Amino acid sequence: MTRIFNLGELIPRTSPGDDPWCIEIAADGSARTLTFAELHQDADALARGLHKRGLRRGDCVGILAANSAEYLIAHVGIMRAGLVAVPANFKLSRDTIDYIIEDSKMAFVLVDELRQGFVGSIPSIRMDQPEAWRDLLDPGPFVPVDMRAEEYATILYTSGSSGRPKGVPLTHGGWVWVVDYLNAAQGPAMKGKRALVAAPLYHMNGLFQSLLMAVAGGSVALLCHFTAKAYLEAVARFHCHMVTAVPTMYALIARETELLARLDLSHVVRANSGSAPATETLFDSIAKIFPNAIITNWWGTTESGPVAFGPHPGGLPRPKLSLGHPLPQTEIKLVGGTHQEEGTAWVRSKALTPGYLNLPEETAKRFSEGWYNTGDVMRRDADGFYYFVGRADDMIMCGAENIYPDEVEMVLEKHPGVAQAVVIPIPDEVKGQIPVAFIVRRAGFELSIDEIKQYALDHGPAYQHPRFVEFVTEMPLAGTNKIDRRVLAERAARIFVR
Repeated sequence: MTRIFNLGELIPRTSPGDDPWCIEIAADGSARTLTFAELHQDADALARGLHKRGLRRGDCVGILAANSAEYLIAHVGIMRAGLVAVPANFKLSRDTIDYIIEDSKMAFVLVDELRQGFVGSIPSIRMDQPEAWRDLLDPGPFVPVDMRAEEYATILYTSGSSGRPKGVPLTHGGWVWVVDYLNAAQGPAMKGKRALVAAPLYHMNGLFQSLLMAVAGGSVALLCHFTAKAYLEAVARFHCHMVTAVPTMYALIARETELLARLDLSHVVRANSGSAPATETLFDSIAKIFPNAIITNWWGTTESGPVAFGPHPGGLPRPKLSLGHPLPQTEIKLVGGTHQEEGTAWVRSKALTPGYLNLPEETAKRFSEGWYNTGDVMRRDADGFYYFVGRADDMIMCGAENIYPDEVEMVLEKHPGVAQAVVIPIPDEVKGQIPVAFIVRRAGFELSIDEIKQYALDHGPAYQHPRFVEFVTEMPLAGTNKIDRRVLAERAARIFVR
């Protein structure tokens, strides 16, 4: 049989129907298990139901809801129908959500109870209301629409930390290529295994990992609402073999010392960190939590696809904190650095988005001749491994020196009393900008501002030490569970800028 080219059809229909596909874990800890047979039946039924409602190839269908098994079914079913799935961050302001709905021209929206009032007059259905969900489904066989490589599979919106979020269309061709490669490289090891997914599904981290596990024939334990306690309990309770999270989530997990002492997490064999920079201290913490796990630093952007790096072609072990070696058919060039082994990374691969939705001028700023300017400064070592240095946009210009906040944070987090550190710039009349630090103390440590400053002076260049320090009990989080630097910048402006 000729293979149908559709991202929603990559999950094998040959997987045993009674094998578990998704364990949905509610906020109260209750759980329900859905099988691969139920996934395929409901995804096909959803595709039929959307066609029955008059939606046609290329129409956009929004998903505005919290994590659930139905969310994942919807994402697969929408794509099988030849429609474009648009997961939207429901934590954004109402004005921004209105903008996303209009910008993507959503023809239909799948919502839950808390978000049903967000969509106005656009046709919508409650996914969390069993009767409404079943009324939408049209049970029966369905042959997925055979898509062209350049057609959109899904549109994800960037976080919009500076201005409105930008729509990033991801094509069937790009994502099929990435999933096929990773499944061939890692899928056999994950067949029959279970991964915990706790990131919101409107973000690439959780969405992509859920898809990849299903393609490999593994199952997903899906946490509907993240807390550090619920995360750890789910890993132990459902015997997860792989975990994935953004660094902030791992930092919160590491603070659950009493719970960690009671749990057996030795079955975890892989721990992935991604979507934000990680420090050596964080990696050491993850290693203590999951002592038998291979810890991997993943990198990807919405624009360049979920992954660009992998194992070294010569079989060399990946150094700690390395992003890895560029994947086959993925090109990386470093531009504008002080030497050829460091600079802003530009990426070219099949996974690349064709450009920002409805924003030709923004597209022209970041895309050129098939290359995408990631805005991430990277370093390449002699073996061809890449390392994240910092965001070019976040660089602090302090006098004649360039300071990358991530490098300062790595220094500060090596202090035994520092659980988390975030460094941001504030304006300065003499230097232009100076770095300031927000610090979360590790439990049981008493730290002073002078001690933090002196530690930075002793362990790094003097010009990059934080001029001001503020202790906080926890870092503010954005909707993607990353640290919300905008909130900290506003706080710094109130506290330190005179």
